[in-house]
Amino acid sequence: MHEAELELGPGIEPASVGAAVTTALCGHWEHDGPCRWPHHNAISLAEQRYIFRTVFVAADRDEAQVRELIDAALVGHVRQVFRSDARAVAAEEADLAKDWRPLEGV
Repeated sequence: MHEAELELGPGIEPASVGAAVTTALCGHWEHDGPCRWPHHNAISLAEQRYIFRTVFVAADRDEAQVRELIDAALVGHVRQVFRSDARAVAAEEADLAKDWRPLEGV
């Protein structure tokens, strides 16, 4: 699980943040076949800032790379990233990834 606190900036649609992260992880936000690193993005407004969350599945050896790709997508797409880091998967998010597996050998 990765979570970030963001300021979007003028003209940036909240849904485009998830599209930017999916593009970083999969090559395009609308792609054929399964994701290399299956993930689910969500964004919500909390007071003046947005909270962006990505639940993802990756092999241990790929986790740092996935987080770097998420961070790079966020920094390149939004006005400001106040924080971006790992957090535990919340109980209500646990079912999202229970059947996912990362693609091996990609």
